[in-house]
Amino acid sequence: METDIDKIKKISRQKEKEEENWKFRSFLKTCDIADEKIDSIVHKLYRDIFSEIDCQKCANCCIEMIPTLDYEDIDKFSKGSGIPVAEFKNKYLIKNKGSNDYTFNKMPCPFLKNNSCSCYAYRPKDCVAYPHLHKNEFTSRLINVIVNCSICPIVFNVFEGLKQEIRDCDQEEDDDFY
Repeated sequence: METDIDKIKKISRQKEKEEENWKFRSFLKTCDIADEKIDSIVHKLYRDIFSEIDCQKCANCCIEMIPTLDYEDIDKFSKGSGIPVAEFKNKYLIKNKGSNDYTFNKMPCPFLKNNSCSCYAYRPKDCVAYPHLHKNEFTSRLINVIVNCSICPIVFNVFEGLKQEIRDCDQEEDDDFY
């Protein structure tokens, strides 16, 4: 299992150059493996890998990602931070064009302190759900998964683990992988 974010970024760049992850994405989109089976494999890998990785040693998602906040998130987060909604929006957020949602106006997240969220109990739904590997329909989110491979050690290791699981199944059936 790889946890060094610099190594993960380097490996991910190499896999991007060789188009390995994109080829695997195409394979997953067209293979005969049921989506439910892929979800099951991903969920198991996620549980196993998540239990081995301390997100606070990394916090790279808070450094490189910008979550989307809706009005409920803004209200909860502003109350949790003790800042009135109008001041919170003015100081920390920008409105997304074409929607009612907002994002933070800078990176890394302004609430990241010593690799921890200073308002953890009040963080946006986007942050709570990240890296989204617990959800079903994994194959419908593969572009984001590939992007997140270079951001999150959990995503990187789950995706690499999924490749290995599929390789093992393919070798049993004596088929070519991707």
